[in-house]
Amino acid sequence: MNTIKRLRPIRVHLTASRRLETGRLREEPAWYRIVGSIPPTTSLVRPLPVQQKDHKPWTKRHKPRGMFMPQKIEYPEDKLRAQFFKDHPWELARPRILVENDGNDHKHYDWSKIEQQSKQLDGESVVQRQMWLMENKGLGETDAYDHARREFYELRMKQDIERRVAAEEALAVGAQFGKSYLEIGIEMEQKALEMWKEVATADIIKRRGRSTFTVSDFEEEPEAPVSEAEEQPVAAA
Repeated sequence: MNTIKRLRPIRVHLTASRRLETGRLREEPAWYRIVGSIPPTTSLVRPLPVQQKDHKPWTKRHKPRGMFMPQKIEYPEDKLRAQFFKDHPWELARPRILVENDGNDHKHYDWSKIEQQSKQLDGESVVQRQMWLMENKGLGETDAYDHARREFYELRMKQDIERRVAAEEALAVGAQFGKSYLEIGIEMEQKALEMWKEVATADIIKRRGRSTFTVSDFEEEPEAPVSEAEEQPVAAA
């Protein structure tokens, strides 16, 4: 029964021919003559690899691997991306815009220059600029990488200066900014330290069995004041 089910797709042309003869099909399907001239193969299973001459038993080590796995697709840009993000790992932490307008945004970019009007400056800009230099200017991979990276650094510094100037101008006219990410991180770290201090204090109190033990016990005791008599030097005998 299973064999009949597997062979049903191969018998499509024969089934259509019988239905045409009996009148159940009034017209020939569009594929009828093509399938009749080029019939499908009857072998649905790939042949096993040829065994070794010594006819050793089939072991797990000799089993074929990846017979039905798709081939790995590699692009020239993959190697360039790996090199750039290896040298600039913090670029991966920058937010990126992945939404495309019409699905063909890459056709609207002119990589004869690294700066694009409708695309933010990121690592992909360096990779595409490097590819353009290699294909159109005949530069080697290293020279094109250095050239694109130099342009990337100059534009990134220019953007940082513009951002700082804009912030200073806004502060000059009365703008107020919230806390920076660094300040927020320091506050969160300080809260975690305070919580840890309370937990550690409670644990020490529980171990020593002292209910009067407080956080002040951790602090250094102030030095006792020195009296005037102690400050005066002792006269020699």
